[in-house]
This record gives sequence, structure tokens and C-alpha cells, in this order.
Amino acid sequence: MSQVLPETLFDDDFFAPEVPRWSTTLGVFDLETTGVDVTGDRIVTAHVGVLDAAGRVTRQRSWVADPGVEIPEGATAIHGISTAFARAEGLPAAQVVAEIVTELRAIFAAGIPVVAYNAPYDFSLLKYEALRHGIDPILAPSPVIDPLVVDKTFDRYRRGKRTLDAVAAHYDVLLEAAHTAADDAVAAGRVAQALAVRFADRLPQTDVELHTRQISWARAQAESLTEYFIKVGRLEPSEALDGAWPIR
Repeated sequence: MSQVLPETLFDDDFFAPEVPRWSTTLGVFDLETTGVDVTGDRIVTAHVGVLDAAGRVTRQRSWVADPGVEIPEGATAIHGISTAFARAEGLPAAQVVAEIVTELRAIFAAGIPVVAYNAPYDFSLLKYEALRHGIDPILAPSPVIDPLVVDKTFDRYRRGKRTLDAVAAHYDVLLEAAHTAADDAVAAGRVAQALAVRFADRLPQTDVELHTRQISWARAQAESLTEYFIKVGRLEPSEALDGAWPIR
């Protein structure tokens, strides 16, 4: 006589791997700046927040800073903040940097990992801004989750751009206003959660282990890109991309 098995055994969700625990509460962090030089460019807008397991915002702070320098037209074209607006509406740069550092320290102290897309850019620029204004910098942010590094690790050969808006679209994450610090930060956090679901069977369960693995993943990705750039003539054989992560 045949045995009738419970219907739940045939439910796809019954066999779904456990989503990593770190994805249930995530800090998010993003900067919009005067340029791409982490040592010399300045913060224009910033956002730090926290998402719950459903990707809802449960805590948030946003800033507009007066960077104390002219904002290049090219940067304004990207994030929409002009020098005149920043001077009229922005807080003093030193105050903004101090408050961002305080918010991030509080999130890390609460045991919450912070998501930053292309983390070495944001954390490095924040470090140099802190040093510029005599503020104790965050020198070793941890644990950090970088959706760019994770996506390139687990979907290495996918064609197309790896910008945040392109990757968000790939994982069906809504990004309404790209290059707005708040929207970018929240979208990056939700991409991290989408990655946690998509690659649940391959990702570390803890944020600490994931942080550690991203260090080696980022280094390998920089080495691979260096080889490619040398091959196509964009770098000299003696040059190499910096693979330090999550801060340089």
C-alpha cells in the first residue's frame, strides 16, 4: 500500500535554505560628494539608517553639508546639489562629519552590520573628512556588507554594468532617485537582503564571517580587474588596483 506524504513536503518553501541571520536588521550608509578622490573630495549629502527584515526603514538621518569648497558642475549634475544650495541650506561640514561618525558608531555598537555599496569609497572618504576636521575617524568599520562585492562573487560572469541602479534593477529592488543619498542607501540595503535570499545556501550565516570573506573576495576581484586592465592597456604592468576592503 502506498504511503501518502504531507503536502508540505512538496512545497518549494519547505526546502528553501535558511536566510542568513545578518539580513534581518541592517544599517545602511551612503555619501554623495564633490568628486571621486577619497582623500581630497568632500561630503555634500549623506544618509545613515536601519532596515528591518522586510526592508522597511526603522531609523534614519539625512544631511546636507556645506563642503566649504565649490561643488563641480559635473558632481551637481549627478546628485543635484549646487554650491549655492549647499551654502544656503547645508550644515557646517565638521558638524555633519561628526554626526555621521556618531550614528555609524552607534549602529556598529548595537551589533548591527552596515551596508555600503562600494564600501571602500564611502568609508575611506568619511575617514579623510574626519581627519580633516579633527574628528576621531572610524578606521576599521566592521561588520560591513558590500552588495557590489557579494554580487560580483556569486554572479561573476553576468554581463552588464554593476552600478547600484543596474544591480538594483537586476534584483527587482526599487531605486526611485539614484544618486540621492537616502534612496541609494536604502536600495543598497534591500539589494543586500535580496542577495541573502538568492544565495542563502552559499552565504555565511553570520555578519562577522561574511565581513571576513569579503576582504579576500574584494582583493581577488581587484587582482582580476588589474590583469584585465593591463591586458587592454588601461594600466601599466607595474600598476595595480587597490583591493583593500572595506576601507583604504
